[in-house]
Amino acid sequence: MKFTGKYMYKNKTATDIQLEHDEYDWDISNIKPIEFIENKGGIKFTEEDTPIKFTRKQTPVFTGVLNYFPDAIREVARVSYVGNQQHNPDKPLHWDRSKSGDELDALSRHLLEAGTIDTDGIRHSAKVAWRALANLQKEIENETK
Repeated sequence: MKFTGKYMYKNKTATDIQLEHDEYDWDISNIKPIEFIENKGGIKFTEEDTPIKFTRKQTPVFTGVLNYFPDAIREVARVSYVGNQQHNPDKPLHWDRSKSGDELDALSRHLLEAGTIDTDGIRHSAKVAWRALANLQKEIENETK
């Protein structure tokens, strides 16, 4: 079985990933099929299933996230602070997961009001980002159990 893709990348070194071909025919007859996890409602990829292995150096938290989105990250941090003050006043900042677990529903409600400010003074878009991160965190945690 072959798959024709637009790009093919190759690891030259642990930190240098370069485009090898613009057009490429992949022979995927010896690749394991992607596993569908019914009870988790999604597709599970393991490191062995992915064509590129990610090392610590290929997970650039500071240069690849914080430097890209410094203002947005600050806004998301404000969502954490304001939510903690609302749900757990006088307690240290922490994620009280018992308060709200409907990440995707809450994300969608805030998405409908993206570009505006919520009644607590926080951007709805920042709350969308917070809920997306919360959902992703839970997905990753559930996958590693």
